[in-house]
Amino acid sequence: MATNPETGKSSSGTNVSPSRDLPQECMLLRIFLGEGDEYNHRPLYKVIVLRARELRLAGATLLRGRMGFGRSNQLHNASILRLSFDLPMVLEIVDTPEKIEAFLPELKKMMRNGLITTERAEIIRYQA
Repeated sequence: MATNPETGKSSSGTNVSPSRDLPQECMLLRIFLGEGDEYNHRPLYKVIVLRARELRLAGATLLRGRMGFGRSNQLHNASILRLSFDLPMVLEIVDTPEKIEAFLPELKKMMRNGLITTERAEIIRYQA
């Protein structure tokens, strides 16, 4: 179903909520944290994703790792013999550099541990 960009109506005549466009040059925010990390007694990964959604950032994806270590050099892994309850997680958020930069101070307040990185991202396709 095609949408007329000028009227915001589909070819059937109903109103369609326009999706937000992203420029080709964006920023990828990558957050490395542990599954057991918390903020105000809530899972940190959940707090970050929900806050990013509230701020209408373009998208977020949470990936759960099977094995990893960080600055403490403590190994966290999921094996048949021993199940870790603090598996490594990576949370990726994509948006414009301005929106990511505006989110960083809030993110830093939430995180006591972990690693935060950013890098340039080229948007190839962004569609629902």
